Amino acid sequence: MSDSVTNQFEKLFSPVQVGPITVRNRICETTNSMGASGPNSGGLIDEHFIAHHVAKAKGGTAWIGSETWSLPQPFPDCAAPDMGVAAGAMPFAIYQMPGFVESVARFCDAVHAEGSVAVFQLTVLNHMLSPSSIPTTELYDLVPHTMREEHIEFTLDAYAAAAAAALEAGADGVEIHCAHDTVPETFMSPATNKRTDRWGGDATGRTLFIREGLERIRKVVGNKMAVGIRANGHQARQGGYDLLQFREMIYIIAETGLIDFVDLDVGHCWGRHAYVPPSYHAPAEKREAGQALRTDLDEKVKILFTGRVNEPGIAEELLQAGICDLVGMTRAGIADPDFPNKAREGRLLEMRRCIGCNRCIGEVVHGKLPAQMTRPTCSVNPMVGREVEWEEKLKPAETKKHVAVIGAGPAGLETARVATLRGHQVTLIEQGSKIGGQLRLAAKAPGRDSFEDFLYFSENEIERMDIDLRLDTEATPQGLLELKPDVVVVATGSTPRPLFEVEGAETGHVVQGWDVLAGKEKVGNRVALCSEEDYFETPNIAEAMAAKGKQVTIFHKWSHIGSEIDRYSYGTVMQRLEEAHVEIVAGYRLKKVEGDTITCISGFSGAEKQFNGFDTVVLVGGSVPQDALYYKLKDNYPFEKVYISGSAWLPRKLAEATQMGASIGLEI
Repeated sequence: MSDSVTNQFEKLFSPVQVGPITVRNRICETTNSMGASGPNSGGLIDEHFIAHHVAKAKGGTAWIGSETWSLPQPFPDCAAPDMGVAAGAMPFAIYQMPGFVESVARFCDAVHAEGSVAVFQLTVLNHMLSPSSIPTTELYDLVPHTMREEHIEFTLDAYAAAAAAALEAGADGVEIHCAHDTVPETFMSPATNKRTDRWGGDATGRTLFIREGLERIRKVVGNKMAVGIRANGHQARQGGYDLLQFREMIYIIAETGLIDFVDLDVGHCWGRHAYVPPSYHAPAEKREAGQALRTDLDEKVKILFTGRVNEPGIAEELLQAGICDLVGMTRAGIADPDFPNKAREGRLLEMRRCIGCNRCIGEVVHGKLPAQMTRPTCSVNPMVGREVEWEEKLKPAETKKHVAVIGAGPAGLETARVATLRGHQVTLIEQGSKIGGQLRLAAKAPGRDSFEDFLYFSENEIERMDIDLRLDTEATPQGLLELKPDVVVVATGSTPRPLFEVEGAETGHVVQGWDVLAGKEKVGNRVALCSEEDYFETPNIAEAMAAKGKQVTIFHKWSHIGSEIDRYSYGTVMQRLEEAHVEIVAGYRLKKVEGDTITCISGFSGAEKQFNGFDTVVLVGGSVPQDALYYKLKDNYPFEKVYISGSAWLPRKLAEATQMGASIGLEI
């Protein structure tokens, strides 16, 4: 490691003492419930869990928070357990399962073998019990049961029991989860705690639940473990606490001498500002909360700040400014588990940076599929959730082959990279002048420029691995025959779907949203964006036009736009549209365009309605696979194997493209 690199990240790679434990550097994986265990784990920590989280320890992350421990809640007699499950509560806890402590011990041993510490989070998160019968979150309408003394006692004892299990397993620390709509946060918040007894009222009363929980944990673990809390620095809900009130409460908690650290973020898990800020937010946007606590608290209490810190330069900046003592870089470690070692060794160009798409937490934790059908996911790192599989398959190929990859979008880029890693000779053919495909187009939308980070990584990998990249080149059957590859991978992407059923769609003032975003088509002052798409494409294109001073009205086929957008991003997306004065008309599908008038059909009743005064109609309706070359090659030419990949097979999201591309690279 050169002196320049040492100086560049001097603070980041220095050790820090947190209570009784020494942390080798300041980089932390804060707790994130990725569901990393395999489908046959039975709820225990298995080889998949260990491979996923310990990969970060191997890569240089010093503090491994892994996944939260949900604690049990008291149920009345004859209450069906599924009633509690629907409200997020369970009558038993994972730490009470036979074999769980032993499985945690294996995990802790693996973390310690890499020189890192294992810290577990203890969580009571549900909509069944709360200090007052007020919904714990404004996202749902579930009204909880008001906790009585016996409920409070049960819960406080559960914290102590869980901490004892963590100590037995060899953990280095535990934290009480006091943020993100958990029961401790509902006690802290004047919006949800309306009690007049000792558990409510002023800041002292509203923190009593947390102080009692910490007291019971300390009686069990003493000074053998670091003990802390995870807390939200500012509630973004009506009647909630602000930063000044938060500072008072944390000061009261810290004055007890019961905590060694505060794991701090800002935001909630359903709107703006989300505690997992998407790409629209600046790195460490809420850093003032960390600065405030660092000013308030004794130096013995360490501050761990997190909030879109996706690269080591930002982390070093926070540490040098005295904003915190440790930095949560969870999504950075998901995108590239080896980023700390790469930074420490001066290999910054090899880092794969998080692009802030929130696919990792937004879908796995709060997606539509049952937990047993999901795996941890990252849009830019196809290895996530498949670490065991990759360890088995990412080996030198027994027979080295010449592989022609057609299309340098995300799927093609990953096939080229992984195939080269395995020793194949790769020729990457792209008809455009730059790599990236649709990802380059998406990066043109306001607030999505971080998507280009994946392209910078790919460009650097192409150069570092000496991949034969041929830009401005059309792949033809004859050209491929002359190239003589053994294997061909067709990753030709997709094109915008034409709305054939729309009368008048061929007129000059009806254009595709992709072309508008790319700057190929100009729009008039008043624009109707007619959407049959449910992810980011619709709001991104609408905001891009509004940013140029256009009056934009979105007509969407169903009840609301963006139904596929994760809940951590949705609030920001909608706020930006609101601030850009974009209007939204839900439940109408475009039928006809005639002059400045559009005729739409109600998605609910089928009735027709006209809207007029539009200069341009912009269509956003998904995309169509470009698969013609694949079938021509597959059926008519003597290549050893022809694969189809990414959107050329099925237009989906970025993660599916990179995963499919990488899987082909592993198979060849």
